[in-house]
Amino acid sequence: MKNSVSSLAKLLFCITTISLFSGCAAFRISVDERDPTQKAGLTAEYDQQDLLWLGETMAEAIIGNPFPPSGDKTPILVELGIQNRTQEHLDTKALADTLTTKLLDTGKIQLVDSSARDSLLKEQGYQLANCTPETQTKIGKQLGAKYMMTGAITEIETKSGRQARVSKQQDVYFQLTVRITDLETGLVKVSKQIDRLRRASKPIIGW
Repeated sequence: MKNSVSSLAKLLFCITTISLFSGCAAFRISVDERDPTQKAGLTAEYDQQDLLWLGETMAEAIIGNPFPPSGDKTPILVELGIQNRTQEHLDTKALADTLTTKLLDTGKIQLVDSSARDSLLKEQGYQLANCTPETQTKIGKQLGAKYMMTGAITEIETKSGRQARVSKQQDVYFQLTVRITDLETGLVKVSKQIDRLRRASKPIIGW
């Protein structure tokens, strides 16, 4: 009888232990990798998917303009920033980086990084004071840009009215405008506009 009770107790202990470990596994953090271009938007707000889409689409529109003009082989372009004209905090630097990276990857332009100028001058000054003459970078040898790129992103938001609905609807309309200007003549060579609409619906009654 004691052996039967002992065996039953051991069996119950094993079942309980397995259940506990199985239960803990259900609450463990799960991490996997996803393609950001395939991520479904959860809200109507600007997100990583918009950044990638706007940057890639604008680059395609600029190159298809066509730019650079025929006979203008790999001109130097300087990017001077994209203005944020929305009410939200948007990483327009990341948007500009995505756009210029796509343009540079075409092999049709050369790029000057205006944000790195202070660092370049600092490094040149260091080399002038501390490096051997044969390895020093020559001062005044930086190449000037022929074109400058500027832009702005704007946002318009609309929400559904008070009429009878089972869900609330929110539309956010983004507009990205980019211009490329000839620095010598001041003429605008390229002006492109890309529009994107994000729509989100939220049930008024739900769980």
